[in-house]
Amino acid sequence: MTEQIIQQIATELQLRNRQVQATITLLEGGATVPFIARYRKEMTGTLNEVQITQIRDALQRLQELEKRKEAILKSIEEQGKLTPQLEMKIQRAETMTILEDIYLPYKPKRRTRATMAREKGLEPLAKGLMVQRSAHVEKIASQYIDTEKGVETVEDALAGARDIIAEWVNENANARSRLRYLFERWGTITSKLVKNKEEEGAKFKDYFDWNESVKNIPSHRFLAIQRGVKEGILRMSIEPDKERALEQLYRIFLRARNECADQVKLAVDDAYKRLLQPSLETEIRQQLKERSDAEAIRVFVTNLRELLLAPPLGQKNVMAIDPGYRTGCKIVCLNPQGELVHYTTIYPFDRSPIKRYEAAGAVEELCKQYKVEAIAIGNGTAGRETQQFIKKMNLPKGITLVMVNESGASIYSASEVARAEFPHHDVTVRGTVSIGRRLMDPLAELVKIDPKSIGVGQYQHDVGQTALKKSLDDVVESCVNAVGVEINTASKELLTYVSGLGKKTAQNVVNYRNQKGVFTSKKELKKVSGIGPKAFEQAAGFIRISGAKNPLDASAVHPESYAIVEKMAKDLNCSIQDLIGQEDLRKQIKIENYVTDTVGIPTLQDIMKELSKPGRDPREQFENVQFADHINEIDDLELGMILPGIITNVTNFGAFVDIGIKQAGLVHVSELTNQFIRDPKKVVKVNQRVKVKVLDIDAKRNRVSLSIKQAGGG
Repeated sequence: MTEQIIQQIATELQLRNRQVQATITLLEGGATVPFIARYRKEMTGTLNEVQITQIRDALQRLQELEKRKEAILKSIEEQGKLTPQLEMKIQRAETMTILEDIYLPYKPKRRTRATMAREKGLEPLAKGLMVQRSAHVEKIASQYIDTEKGVETVEDALAGARDIIAEWVNENANARSRLRYLFERWGTITSKLVKNKEEEGAKFKDYFDWNESVKNIPSHRFLAIQRGVKEGILRMSIEPDKERALEQLYRIFLRARNECADQVKLAVDDAYKRLLQPSLETEIRQQLKERSDAEAIRVFVTNLRELLLAPPLGQKNVMAIDPGYRTGCKIVCLNPQGELVHYTTIYPFDRSPIKRYEAAGAVEELCKQYKVEAIAIGNGTAGRETQQFIKKMNLPKGITLVMVNESGASIYSASEVARAEFPHHDVTVRGTVSIGRRLMDPLAELVKIDPKSIGVGQYQHDVGQTALKKSLDDVVESCVNAVGVEINTASKELLTYVSGLGKKTAQNVVNYRNQKGVFTSKKELKKVSGIGPKAFEQAAGFIRISGAKNPLDASAVHPESYAIVEKMAKDLNCSIQDLIGQEDLRKQIKIENYVTDTVGIPTLQDIMKELSKPGRDPREQFENVQFADHINEIDDLELGMILPGIITNVTNFGAFVDIGIKQAGLVHVSELTNQFIRDPKKVVKVNQRVKVKVLDIDAKRNRVSLSIKQAGGG
């Protein structure tokens, strides 16, 4: 790692060199982002997770740039063409684009028209034309006629020379840079319908004849067009005004007004049409794809964070119902630890009154037998009808009835994780268990499902999957460690995301727990295979052990700071438990008295917060959303209705709201608030309770348009 890289990252992210240096040292030493953000504040100058992640990603990008520089320098040196000036130019390149432009003339090529022209001995003619000092082109070109080499006429010679000049134009870094700016600043994206694809591509109707500037097109629109192209429905092109592009090239390459200049002009025209325009169009497409991917991933990550950190109901006796008409409703009963204690199937929508009567009786009996405190109903097909069916029963007072978003439950039910958990039950039971557990603890259950299947993304299947996975892993890890993990009840999947653990070690924790029983202290973690001093350091602060002998083991205070808390208690002549339980004692502590070379005020402030509410779950309190009783399907809607709802997804063009029917309605960005906004995520978030007004109903396409601002919420 060079000082240049540190300086570049610091400048780019507007941080101090010392902060960047310290963060990189910690990362290279194996520290995780959550650990650095929480327990190494003094070293980094209190950088947060976002800033630390930005440093990590910038470091990786610059390291890849350095590797590419080394490879290019080696390639040019092997060709015997490396000069001190060229080497300096390569070393100073700040982006991969600039670097590749410099390398292009030296890049090994396949056999091209220019290559064949050189083989015919026409490069000196090309050089002569480029000088543009002669008006006697035919006389000069006639000297290069060589029938044995296939140059039989003056035009053959000139055509070959133009091919060579066209390649020079294409490989000119200044020309590419100017045209690239033109494409980026003034380029237009055009999409057209592929002939005879109207019916097949109806969903892309908006883009059958579309054009928009490169600089303004939003990510969701570009990704939609890209998908249309991929499915063979649309054709897409990207280009600035052709005359303007050629004018830029003429300024660079035309130096006179004579016959030689005319030949160069022809070569420039050819270079643009055959080489530069296609090459830069591909480059700009890739650039737009990366930009759109980054934005789509940002949307997904924001939504996923809100979903993972949704308020949990907590440890209750829960009945979960996966609704269905013909096949019946699957029911499971879970104990407060989320363990399956009973399952059955009822038929509340059967034609037979007896079946419906039996269904009601079964639910009432199960509620009594298992002391059910909450009922979770999947929000898919027949969900609202099932909710109405349950509401009509004479159930014990105090039972909470909750509609649960079941997106991805079927994916989980068929997964290896579900098969391992419930090897003797079918997919319907597994999926219903997942619905119930989502109510109890959304985070603990959703970590078992591929985030792409949860239903809160925007074109998530169209973006680069490597970058998407990296970002999603980051946000899941962040959420898991922000909440903390009860090690004696956590699943392997949840433990996998604990700082410092990973899949193999998480499995070792579960194996140890199964063989030895519950953990009684954080120190006991060191006995688990694979957890050495470094892994323990990274993980210990995020682990919780309820009921441990040392009360700090149930908190987010890191074991490395236990001695500080013990000294505080000793100075006040009380126990740690007294310190936790009595605010008046904590008020007597002057934290500046406990500052050391390694522990500063930020860490001490964190310790004091944790002592006031040890192991506190940072998620909000659970609040149930009540949909309108009479709204079960799209045909129940009327224009102008004001309805309660919950936001299920936020995109760049608006937010989707569950109003109690199968289809989520769309609140366009213009209907979120009376104020002008570009980013819906600054106004609303996933799981937010809202009131909406019905603006439009398209029953044929199952689409509902809603407004928050017209319902009084904006």
